[in-house]
Amino acid sequence: MKTQIKLAMAAAVMTALVAGCATGGGGYYGGQPQQYPDQSRPQDNDNNRTQKGAIIGAVAGAVAGLLSGDDATERRQRALVGAGVGGLAGGAIGNYQDRQERALRERMAGTGVDVVRQGDNITLNMPSNITFAFNSSSLEPQFYNVLDGVASTLTEYNQTIVEVAGHTDSVGSDGYNQTLSVQRANSVGNYLMGKGLMRERFIITGAGESRPVASNETDSGRAQNRRVEITLVPVRS
Repeated sequence: MKTQIKLAMAAAVMTALVAGCATGGGGYYGGQPQQYPDQSRPQDNDNNRTQKGAIIGAVAGAVAGLLSGDDATERRQRALVGAGVGGLAGGAIGNYQDRQERALRERMAGTGVDVVRQGDNITLNMPSNITFAFNSSSLEPQFYNVLDGVASTLTEYNQTIVEVAGHTDSVGSDGYNQTLSVQRANSVGNYLMGKGLMRERFIITGAGESRPVASNETDSGRAQNRRVEITLVPVRS
């Protein structure tokens, strides 16, 4: 009996820790971040950050997916249908996304961008080596061709909602990283909209450092966590 009680208490503590780490990931249009020129992490947060990184890393797979949530995508879908963008239904959804996925894989081949299919959604994972310099939200010049390929595909397949989500590593404060992640997502979203894509299709959001895909204890892991993800959701009728 005592063993069962201890296990239940441990599970409750883990749930609370994970919930606490996941806060602050909602979307917004960011202002100016607090400046940390050398991006050194505050010493008094080291222990909390290490514990948080370990917990989030353990559940990263469970929280993967759309960052903005179902409510935001449903509002976008209603707006787009109202604006005359036809919705998809039934088997047409899977077929439409199959064709779009093939087009994206062809255009992203050799660029370093991963194309991941999750059900009817398609996510493009764009790591830092092709997107942004360290501690910057300015697009790298070599990223333009990649985004041009994405814009071309999104123009051809216009019956999708486009969620652009920014992510950072754990260097720097939580607030700084949250703002930087949104600024990076804005840079990508604004570039794509500048290619003539409807602004109503876009959801711009950031997760800061809260959704790592690798350990923040190594240079290579931090580089993987500094990324932008573009998720394409079909507009349903």
